[in-house]
Amino acid sequence: MLKLRLKKVGRKRQPSYRLVIMENTTRRDGRPVDQVGYYNPITKQSYFDVEKITKWLSYGVKPTQTVCDLLRKAKIVETNA
Repeated sequence: MLKLRLKKVGRKRQPSYRLVIMENTTRRDGRPVDQVGYYNPITKQSYFDVEKITKWLSYGVKPTQTVCDLLRKAKIVETNA
């Protein structure tokens, strides 16, 4: 089952995350199927590839709760995805 989740990158105490499509059994920093954006919690900077995200969501990919909150804040999805 594919999931839309965050992959941690960056240094210690300076986290940055990539928004990726991964198999749910893959470890957090494993190899993604596709990268669809990024999020930096320190500077609150984010980028989401809306076309790719909507395409993958239409295929049945389930976002994690944190990703769903980020997408709701960016007005990409309206309710629970």
